[in-house]
This record gives sequence, structure tokens and C-alpha cells, in this order.
Amino acid sequence: MGREINQVDFEEADYQAFSASLERDLADLEVLLRRPDFGLGEATIGAELEIYVVDSDGHPLSLNEEIKRAANDPRLTLELNRYNLEYNLAPAALANAGMRALEEDILDRLRHVRSIAAPLGARIVPIGILPTLRESDFGRHCITDRTRFHALINQLLQRRGGKFKVDIDGRDPLQMELEDITLEGANTSFQVHYTVPPDDFADTFNAVQLMTPLALALAANSPTLFGRRLWHETRVPLFKQSIDTRHRDRYGWREPARVNFGQGWVRRGALELFREVVRIYPPLLPVCEPVQGSDIDARKAPSLSELRLHQSTVWLWNRPVYDDVNGGHLRIEMRALPAGPTAVDMVANAAFLIGAAEGIRPQIDTLLPALPFSLAEYNFYRAAQHGLDARLMWPSFHQAGYREHTIIDVIAQILPLAQEGLSRIGVSSS
Repeated sequence: MGREINQVDFEEADYQAFSASLERDLADLEVLLRRPDFGLGEATIGAELEIYVVDSDGHPLSLNEEIKRAANDPRLTLELNRYNLEYNLAPAALANAGMRALEEDILDRLRHVRSIAAPLGARIVPIGILPTLRESDFGRHCITDRTRFHALINQLLQRRGGKFKVDIDGRDPLQMELEDITLEGANTSFQVHYTVPPDDFADTFNAVQLMTPLALALAANSPTLFGRRLWHETRVPLFKQSIDTRHRDRYGWREPARVNFGQGWVRRGALELFREVVRIYPPLLPVCEPVQGSDIDARKAPSLSELRLHQSTVWLWNRPVYDDVNGGHLRIEMRALPAGPTAVDMVANAAFLIGAAEGIRPQIDTLLPALPFSLAEYNFYRAAQHGLDARLMWPSFHQAGYREHTIIDVIAQILPLAQEGLSRIGVSSS
């Protein structure tokens, strides 16, 4: 979804052609999802790990292009700011040793990139927000020189029509205005990908949404920015605000933010989530690949390249992903977990989230009527704000009205369910 593009400026004809391609992609995806054999197979886990490049004092070091060139590894990709990189980790079958394979891949990749960075005087740090960041580390001077990034910045600036405003409360509130979106690069994540069969997608996605606040509170490691004590996971408000093109109007309507928790519980399946993104969000990067006819008649998985490009410009905390690899499949991308601090931390957080979702999935339809989606969203932001001190609105099967629960009590209740869920999908107890 992060493919490079070849233009920065766009005309109305580009948007019209791209919108037509999106409609074709949605139609092809609908046909594809009707195939009884589509997206079946063993469950796999993969991830994208975003990392910082820092100097000997722990300050950002703008060497991502140099390190990528020296590493000669196609799985290492550039990020928006010149001191950030991302590793695309190898997917592994979850059954038996999939979690351990993911942990070992993280360790191997970090060892490799650190060996490349050391001769350049650089170190590698996986952490949600680097604590040593300074305001001088942001601005146009730190943007990675790639067409995609320049195009994205131009599009967001045009829609914003002014400075981006950041206003985050906490013990030391932060208020600032920026001329660009480079503050988005302060956030680095551990984005977990989990393959899901189409028939199970709605229930699994809803279960992941329900359990994400618990995993986020456990994983939180970004409580400061510029030395200010803010949210336990400051990435959540910072990412949303640093690229928010909307202007507040207390009497008018606004489209949803491009960084958000979602619009509601999924009712039928993955297709409605893909349609939702097309219907709600205008294109930012209207770049079409040459039309070669639909692959759908040839019984091959179509690329759906325009749909995937459009999806990459809407940053839902849990996002549906279509991939045409190996005959095509669907994944849930869980984007809320921060990078770092260690490989075992990251994999344990992912294991808890997937296990909890799979543990509750058989009962999710019975449970969700007890929790309107707005309260699930409330739980997400309270977990980000207060971490393990948060209090949540949590549903129960025999509920009569709402009652707050400490997040610690909820996690303790869910832990056995998470272990059961992991066992159900074949993850060994070791």
C-alpha cells in the first residue's frame, strides 16, 4: 500500500479517472469475495516495524536513505522523516511457532540494520515517540525526498489551507502550530497484520476493535513529547492532529478525520469497510495504473491497485487490507500498538490482542448490543490517555445499564480468554 508514485500535482481529470478506477476495484472485490475458495488457508501474522535513527546523544539523525542504500534489503523502506525507517517483517503461520518466528525476525532485522548504521555513527531505536525529540527536529528540512511524500504533503496542505494545530492535554499541555505534517513522523508503530477468512471478517474485526483499548493500555510507551507529560500513549492524539485537514465549525458538519477509530461496528463483512473508505474520504493521491482489463474473469486475484493506494491515505487504527499475493486474501492491520521497546514486548502485545479477539469472537454478536460503538471509541481514547489507570465502559452478557470498570480488572478478566483464543488458532503454549 506504500508504493511510490510519479507525480506531485493533479488535475480534475486525474480525480475523475481515479474515482472510476475505485468503482471498478470495488466491483471486482465484490465478485472476488463471492468465490468460495477466496482467502482460505492457515492464519498468518506479519508486521511492519517503524524505527528511529539516532546519534550517540540519542537525537534524530537524518540518515534513512543512506542506511537503506547500504542495507540493500527490499524489506527496509523509507518513512516520511529522514530519521525514520520501516521494516516489513516476514509473515509466518500462527500455528505452533508463528509468534516466536515473528520475535526472531524482529531481532534479526534489528541486528542487521544496527550493523549497517553503526559505521555511519548511528543507532537504531524502536519506541513509540523518541523522548529526546526537539522542535528543531521538525520542518521541511527533515522530509525524505520521495515523490509520494511530497505529493501527500501538498495534498494535505491544500486541504488544510493553513497551519496544522496540535492541542494535547496532560500534566504539561502542548499547544503548537506547524507549517507542515512532519510532526506525524514523531510517531512510530508496530503494525500487526493478521489474515482472516472472508466469512469470519466482520466478527473478527469487531472483536479486534473491542479489545484494542486493552492492548493499547498494556503497550503504551509514549507519555512525553518535547519534555511535556501528556497522554500515556501520546501517539494517538498526535497522529490524528498532526495531519488533520479539517477546520472546526461548531454549527457545521465535518467529514471524519482520516485518522480515526472507525464509523461503527461491521455489520456484514470486509466489503462495507472498503466501500466506506471510498464513499467518505476524497482521494489524496489520484494515480492510476495503466488499465489492462480485469483479472477477475481469468480466475486470478486482481491487483486493485487504486483501491489499495486510496486505503493507504486513510489511517484507521484498525484497517482492512486486501492483498493479491498467493491468490489473494484479507488481513486486519492493527495499527494502534507502538514500536518498542523490545521484540518480546511487541510480540506479547500482539499475541494478547489477537488472542483476546479470537477468544471473544464466537460470542461477539451476543456481546456487542451491550456496547454502542461510540463507547468502544471512548474506551480507545481513555486507554491512550490514562494507560493502566484508565476506567472503561465494558460490556457483559447479563448487563442492565452501564458501569465503569478499571482497565486492570478488565484485562485480568480477559487474560484467560486470550490464552484460549490463541490455543484455538493453533498457537502453542510455549
